[in-house]
Amino acid sequence: MMKKFILVVCGSLVGTILAFVLFMFLAMFLSMAIMSMGMVGGKKSVNVSKHSILKLDLGTEITERSGSEPLDMMSLLQGEGLPSGLGLNTAISAIQNAAKNDKVDGIYIECNGVSASPATLQALRRALKEFKKSGKWIAAYGYEGINQADYYIASVADSIYLNPVGAVDLHGLASVTPYMKKMINKIGVEMQVIRVGSFKSAVEPYMLDDMSEANRLQQEHYLGVLWKEMVDSIAADRKLQAAALNSLCDSVVVTFQPDELKKLKLVDKMAYINEMEDILRVRTEVDKDDDLNYVYPEDLAADLEEMVMGDHIAVVYAVGEIDGSASIMSPGEEGIDSEKLSETIRDLIKDDNVKGMVFRVNSPGGSAFGSEQIWKAVMDFKAAGKPVAVSMGDYAASGGYYISCCADRIFAERTTITGSIGIFGMIPCYENLVENKLGVHMASVKTNENGDMGVMGKKLTPAQLAALQNMINNGYELFTKRCADGRHVTQDSIKKIAEGRVWDGLTAKQIGLVDEFGGIREAVAWVAKKAKLGDDYKTQNYPTLEDQFMSMLDKYMVGRYEAHLQGEMGVLYDWHKQLQAILGRDHILCLMPDEKIRL
Repeated sequence: MMKKFILVVCGSLVGTILAFVLFMFLAMFLSMAIMSMGMVGGKKSVNVSKHSILKLDLGTEITERSGSEPLDMMSLLQGEGLPSGLGLNTAISAIQNAAKNDKVDGIYIECNGVSASPATLQALRRALKEFKKSGKWIAAYGYEGINQADYYIASVADSIYLNPVGAVDLHGLASVTPYMKKMINKIGVEMQVIRVGSFKSAVEPYMLDDMSEANRLQQEHYLGVLWKEMVDSIAADRKLQAAALNSLCDSVVVTFQPDELKKLKLVDKMAYINEMEDILRVRTEVDKDDDLNYVYPEDLAADLEEMVMGDHIAVVYAVGEIDGSASIMSPGEEGIDSEKLSETIRDLIKDDNVKGMVFRVNSPGGSAFGSEQIWKAVMDFKAAGKPVAVSMGDYAASGGYYISCCADRIFAERTTITGSIGIFGMIPCYENLVENKLGVHMASVKTNENGDMGVMGKKLTPAQLAALQNMINNGYELFTKRCADGRHVTQDSIKKIAEGRVWDGLTAKQIGLVDEFGGIREAVAWVAKKAKLGDDYKTQNYPTLEDQFMSMLDKYMVGRYEAHLQGEMGVLYDWHKQLQAILGRDHILCLMPDEKIRL
């Protein structure tokens, strides 16, 4: 028996050593590969030849900022390069430069199933609309088909081509929220919820069996506005009637035959991939047997992470959940460390070269404490006499709005999700699980009445719940006061549109939560004018991105684990992540509902 034990131990030790050696070898190989591709130490130089085409491959995830995308290790090993996603800042910069570059004839959009939220898509679409003013062409192509998100972008094109056996999918928007009260009760867990705001629905999945009327009302409103914005834009560019297009969406368009799609003016022509390439050759005067001169967004974009000298505007990114636990984030997902971000902003205050800030916020909120710390840092920046504009991304809701509200000017997309001005606390009680399901009795001794408050998930007493409710009420008062002071209105007027209600960007502007429609470009121009920098201003992105290799390797390792877990759990994976979130987050939160908008 002892001999067998020693053999097992020795075998495990040898296996560990071999795994470590293999890991180090892989790390060295990847480091060399990355450096050889010019991915460390600056942007690679690309020679753009005459009659080039900017190729936008929509078969990717569009993130806020290039360099923050998760590493696709297999693509790297197969020589396909990295990263696997596309930064919105890179895409827009490339489109703007393509319009000015005489060697770029046009843009080719390849529809391969883009992953992005409506506001990101709208920002990209607006850049393409601006590009068309240059007089250059845009062509879009669906090899297998064109999904709804792809079509929203492709509808800008002069011509939409489709594979003769392809399909177009237009069906409308939906949001899906799993309600888990019955499930967590079955395992012996009870969620103790304290909140302010009848629309603060982030807690609903844990306290109700179905959607409340208030939550249904707010979702119907903002989804309706988002969808109308998309339909109206598509209809205008395709020269269709919005009402007719909406009717088509109720007809299971994905089943329509290509000829019918052409007749309905949803697409212009049918072409196989080789025929599509020949069409592009004709457009760019390239001989039939020659390769097309493709350039890619990273080739044409300015080096957005290059350090600039002298006076400039700081573009500070706040992306993801505020102080969210790493365990609740998906692979490659960003998060906001309130302490580090506040420190970054305060460093910019002391930098005399920084003349103003554009605060790019794409966050559903998170920790109430963390939100307050970031708010204070932004206020300190303003107090230093430097102008601040917020540029809202897909989400700037709850804590995301908290950290935005004190800006001198707030820009948003019409399809941005914002508001959700409310606060809640959620404390799990798993006494039933421990005592009755697992059979473990927790005996305690205490010196004071509340000495064991919250210990091992104990049920809160009525007095404790009342005290926590009072704390939540005070937090709500502070939140609404911050918003009122920042927007220069009364606190009562903020409370009328608060209550935790989620708003779309279009309505948010109407009710005074947002000042202007636009993105980073418009916000930067506004700050430059306020700072009196003239037309020749420079920008610098902050915070500095992590070391590329170590950051991507870490994301790869986390991603492999999460992918395995998702494969094992299947449809239960999302619920598992939500339960992790309960334990991983702060108990007092400014967080919008976790409602996935289905494109």
